[in-house]
Amino acid sequence: MDIRSLDLNELTEYIEGLGDKPFRARQIYRWLHVNLVSSYDEMRNIPLSLRKRLEAESPLYTPEIEDLQVSRIDGTRKYLFKLADGNMIESVLMKYKHGNSVCISSEVGCRMACTFCASAIGGLIRRLTPGEMLSEVYEIQKQIGERISNIVIMGTGEPLDNFSNVVKFIRMISDENGLNISQRNITLSTSGLVPEIYKLIDENLQITLALSLHATTQEERKKLMPVAGKYDICDAIKAMGYYAEKTGRRVTFEYSMIHGENDSDEDAKRLSDLVGNIMCLVNLIPVNPVRERSFVRPDHTHISSFQKKLENYGINVTIRRELGRDIDGACGQLRRRHMKGQE
Repeated sequence: MDIRSLDLNELTEYIEGLGDKPFRARQIYRWLHVNLVSSYDEMRNIPLSLRKRLEAESPLYTPEIEDLQVSRIDGTRKYLFKLADGNMIESVLMKYKHGNSVCISSEVGCRMACTFCASAIGGLIRRLTPGEMLSEVYEIQKQIGERISNIVIMGTGEPLDNFSNVVKFIRMISDENGLNISQRNITLSTSGLVPEIYKLIDENLQITLALSLHATTQEERKKLMPVAGKYDICDAIKAMGYYAEKTGRRVTFEYSMIHGENDSDEDAKRLSDLVGNIMCLVNLIPVNPVRERSFVRPDHTHISSFQKKLENYGINVTIRRELGRDIDGACGQLRRRHMKGQE
């Protein structure tokens, strides 16, 4: 059992089932989710007999740092974590003036098969538990000795394809009994699983929802993102609009700019027509070069021109700050390079 995946109520029930008192659960929860310990031996106020039983029944696994890349340009840190079963996942630490942000993975691999993403190469291996996602944040916070204040669920994997585990992770990372990171400082990025977007509304979370859009027509989006073959672009955007309306939270449309593919004047006009009536932000992303792909990013002048065109249509637009350009910055690249090195 992954004990880090148990919320406080579940942990209390588990500890009571072992014949111990409920207050022990709160103590253990604090050790796990506030003090961020890596072993039961560190839980100094827990009786030795209980620690030994927990170690036997619920071993406490901590991801190992298999590789770490640090950008000489901006200090961005990319971690390759080795899980208990030997699988690898990536997490990225990005430093901003407003605080430390961590981009976490939600799955080992991904089955969405987006053509511009290295994460999809090799397909989905398995989904992460809430405890494994929490550990990505915990290990980085311990490693740098500074508080993590923002989380982006935008690494390897489709978060809404791991719906229940991701929702539980969000509730636990924002729990006042744990790290207590505000849900308003959490962003979840989806490729557009329409039914799950509507399910997410029912969870009454206060997170920011981002849609990986990347095209302005159904035909072009299908070429980039196979998920569009199941969920029409208009249905995905309608679901995002409904999310914004029901939660009162501004949504984000992620738009990876690919030279000659989706960066024309016509694309700017179609994009404004698609999202113009929604409380939203469009985030332009210069596409990351991926060794196995042939996409080329537009130059900065062209991206700025595209931004101005959207602003003239009344759209709120940002250009994503490029961090970690001198390391394997794109999702899946460091894991992919490590896997190829083992072949």
